[in-house]
Amino acid sequence: LNSFGCGLDAVTTDQVCEILEGSNKLYTVLKIDEVNNLGAARIRIRSLLAAMNQRQARGIRPQPKPAAYHRSEFTKDMYLSGYTILAPQMSPIHFDLLEPIFKKYGYHIEVLANDNRAAIDMGLKFVNNDACFPSITVVGQIMDAVLSGKYDTDKLAVMMTQTGGCCRASNYVGFIRRALDKAGLSHIPVISLNANGMETNEGFKLSPGLLLTALRGVVYGDLFMRCLYRVRPYEKEKGSANALHRKWLEIAIDSLVNGKSKWSYKAVCSGIVEAFDALPIDEALRKPRVGVVGEILVKYMPLANNHLVDLLEAEGAEAVVPDLLDFLNYCVYNGDYKHEFLGAGWTSAATAKLGVDAIRLIRKPALEALKKSRRFAPPMPIEKVAELAKPFLSIGNQYGEGWFLTGEMAELILSGTPNIVCIQPFACLPNHVVGKGVIKALKKAYPQSNIVAVDYDPGASEVNQLNRIKLMLSTAKKRLAEEEAAAV
Repeated sequence: LNSFGCGLDAVTTDQVCEILEGSNKLYTVLKIDEVNNLGAARIRIRSLLAAMNQRQARGIRPQPKPAAYHRSEFTKDMYLSGYTILAPQMSPIHFDLLEPIFKKYGYHIEVLANDNRAAIDMGLKFVNNDACFPSITVVGQIMDAVLSGKYDTDKLAVMMTQTGGCCRASNYVGFIRRALDKAGLSHIPVISLNANGMETNEGFKLSPGLLLTALRGVVYGDLFMRCLYRVRPYEKEKGSANALHRKWLEIAIDSLVNGKSKWSYKAVCSGIVEAFDALPIDEALRKPRVGVVGEILVKYMPLANNHLVDLLEAEGAEAVVPDLLDFLNYCVYNGDYKHEFLGAGWTSAATAKLGVDAIRLIRKPALEALKKSRRFAPPMPIEKVAELAKPFLSIGNQYGEGWFLTGEMAELILSGTPNIVCIQPFACLPNHVVGKGVIKALKKAYPQSNIVAVDYDPGASEVNQLNRIKLMLSTAKKRLAEEEAAAV
């Protein structure tokens, strides 16, 4: 039995099916919903009973076989022989910086550029359709590339992040391995990029140098996102903001990968902010500011959110997307709560404090530059975001985006962005609590808020998504006009 739209069951039912069928046993799944018509369920049960009787009459017996999975490890020899490592796209504005960093440290990473509808269709072939949209998208990107004929599959590996929580996203690695196995390519190693040591590979190590450089790359990406989205809707010369981004992207990459670069990390942070601060824009023009929050991949990946930022700008709004590094900040910060309330050791709290302080130190040049600027504001400290979330839910909500999603919405509202699009994959269980579940309470606490929840799925109606967003924007524009009229 499984529940309709249950993403966790989407993982386990497939595994149960493989185990049973591998041992020559029957497998039947009944998907339960709130409907009263049980005719389909009766038919499936009768079919199961008929099959059981037929097997018994024919003398067919189960043949138990081991169901253990032996993964292909990414070895040191693979690293030395220059294996190509495919990584799915998630946030172009950040991954444009991360790809050259990994190459600097000897990993032939290729961030896939096939973030298109064909990738989603490919994902549907290999992933249970009840799995969340990000899982389908990621597996689709990878399998589309692997099966394209572009790569030598005997010198190919795949890399994917893995959190280890109960969210479906923790099963990305398993989904990818299962898809490769289905395609007869189980020899391709899948590297789990994780921070908790849940899986290791001899040929892949996150050295301190790589980690620090990657974090600096994420800081640059966050700065680009914060500055570019702030000025682009108001630019006097169309395309000037994107051109400025491209210019500073080259400088940022040079500072990250070139040991002899004339650009220091601090200088690049200041330079990015100062350059966008000086870009000619229409200072008198006001547009409604719309925050984008939600499940991390749908939030940052244009393919998964139907190019939401472009849509908002085309509809006459300014998009505000919170920093990617703050999600890492949230993950680290949670260790303190786990120590105090969930029985984790003292090292969990110590790691949380050190981690938050380390991230703050790495971000310091960017935060200082933002504070000095005319147009931009730095993000709130993670401790304050947690305090904003506490009136609405427990900080113990730590799966998926957890309490951080609620805190982000409160932060946006209090920082002058009362209009919010809360986006999530269809049937995303954590977001039903920490996203959709708190919207009513947020609106009550902050009457000026204007929040709409939008689901994304391979089969979701784009027209319906657009209508919901446009309805929110019409309210936002009306309120902005009222504010301007009152100010006259």
